[in-house]
Amino acid sequence: MHVAVRENWTDERLDEFGKRMDERFDRVDERFDDLRSEMRQGFGEVDRRFGGVDRRFEQVDKQLDRIGDAIESMRNAIVFAAISMSSAFVAGLIALVIQS
Repeated sequence: MHVAVRENWTDERLDEFGKRMDERFDRVDERFDDLRSEMRQGFGEVDRRFGGVDRRFEQVDKQLDRIGDAIESMRNAIVFAAISMSSAFVAGLIALVIQS
C-alpha cells in the first residue's frame, strides 16, 4: 500500500508540475509577444528612416546630375573656345602670309 500512496503523490506532483510549466510557458509566450511587438515597432522605425535616407540619396543624385550637366556645358564651352581661338590664329597666319 505504501507504493500506491507514493504513486498518487507522484502523479499529483507531476500534474501540478505540468500546470506550473504551462503557466510559465504562457508567461514566456507573453514576453515573446511583447518582444515581437517591440521588434515590429523598431523595424517600422528603421523602415521610416531608410525612407528618409532614400529621399536624401535621390536629392544627391539630382544634384550630381546637375553638376554633371554643368561640367558637360563647361567642357563644350572650352572646346568651342579652343576651336574659335585656333580658327582665329589660323586666319591670322593666313592673313600674314597673303600680305607678305
